[in-house]
Amino acid sequence: MRTLRGIEWPLVGWLVVVWVLLWGSITAANVVTGLVVAVVLCLVFPLPPLSLGLRIHPVGLVRFAALFLADLTLSGLRTAWQTLTPAPLPCAVLAVPLRCSGDLMLTATAIAVSAVPGSAVLEVQRSTATLFVHVMGSDIEEARDGVRRLEELVVRAFGTRAEIASLDEGGSS
Repeated sequence: MRTLRGIEWPLVGWLVVVWVLLWGSITAANVVTGLVVAVVLCLVFPLPPLSLGLRIHPVGLVRFAALFLADLTLSGLRTAWQTLTPAPLPCAVLAVPLRCSGDLMLTATAIAVSAVPGSAVLEVQRSTATLFVHVMGSDIEEARDGVRRLEELVVRAFGTRAEIASLDEGGSS
C-alpha cells in the first residue's frame, strides 16, 4: 500500500484540473472532491515513477515557437497555392535519419513535422532514429533539411545537454 508520500503530486494536480473541467465550474466543492478522487485513484492505481528527461530551455523554446509558427504559416500558404494550381503536384517519401535517438526527441520531432502542412510522418524507425516522411510539392533536399532543422529546434528547446552536444558534434543545419 502506498502512502501519501509516494503519490505523484503533479499527476494529482492534472487529475484535479480534469475533474474541474468535467464539472464545468471552479468551485471549492469541485476542487476538494477532485483532490479526493485524484488521491484515491493514485493510491488504488499506482503508476511507476516516470522520468521523461525533459528540459525546457527558454531561449530555445522561444526560437522554436517563432520559427515553427513561421514555418506553419509559410507551409500552409505554399500548400494552399499548390493545391489550387492545375499543375501536377510532386510528392515524395523521404527517409530522414535524425541525430538524436532518444524516444522523447524522436516523438517531439515527428509531431512537429506532422503538424507542418504538406508533410506527414508515415513511420518512425526507432532502432535507427529515422523518420519516413511524405512531403508534398517541394525539393527533396529542401524537405530533408526542413526536417533536420525542426529536429534541431526541438532538441534545443527541450533536449538534455547530451542531446544538444550531439547536435553540435554532428554539425547543426
